[in-house]
Amino acid sequence: MKSSGQVSWTQAVPKTSLDFIRKFGLLKNAPIIDIGGGDSRLVDCLVDEGFNDITVLDIAEHALEKAKSRLGQRSNQVKWIVSDITEFKPTRHYDLWHDRATFHFLTTPEQIDAYIAMAGGTVDHYMVVGTFSENGPDRCSGLPVKQYSKDDLDQTLSKAFKKIECVTENHLTPFKTVQNFTFCSFEKV
Repeated sequence: MKSSGQVSWTQAVPKTSLDFIRKFGLLKNAPIIDIGGGDSRLVDCLVDEGFNDITVLDIAEHALEKAKSRLGQRSNQVKWIVSDITEFKPTRHYDLWHDRATFHFLTTPEQIDAYIAMAGGTVDHYMVVGTFSENGPDRCSGLPVKQYSKDDLDQTLSKAFKKIECVTENHLTPFKTVQNFTFCSFEKV
C-alpha cells in the first residue's frame, strides 16, 4: 500500500477544487459527493470549512481507511462508500458532485454515457470535474485514460450540464513530474 506521498495525484491543498466549490456559495449543509476521493485532502478541507453532509466514494477501501484515520473523530461526519463508479447506485441527490481524476479512467462510450446519466440524475446543482488534459498523460497507474480539452469536456457533459468555467492546471507530482489537467465547473441543465 502506497503512502499519499507515493502517488502522483497527491495535493497538500486541492486549491483548484476548493476555488470552484467556494464560488458556488453552497450552504454548509449542502450534500456533497467526492467521486474517487480516496485519500485526497479535499474532505479534510471541506470538514474544516464547516460542510457537514459530505460523502466520499472510492473503489479502494484502503484509501478511504487512510482518510478516515487521518481525520480521526471528524471522520464520523463523513459518509464513506466503497464502490467502482461504474457500479455505483446513488440513493440520494447531491448539490455538488466533485470528481478529480476518476472520469478520465472511463474510456468507452458506454462507460462515459452511463456516468453522465448517473450524474445527471443525481446532481441538483453543480459539478466539478478534473481530468488529464490533451497535454496530460495518456496512462495513469498503468491504465489507459481519456484526455480532455476544455471544449471536449464541455461537449461531453453538455447533455446534462452547462459549463460555468474551465481552467488548465499543471500539477507537480511528488516525483517532480508535471501532469496537465483540465478542470471545469458545471451547472445542472
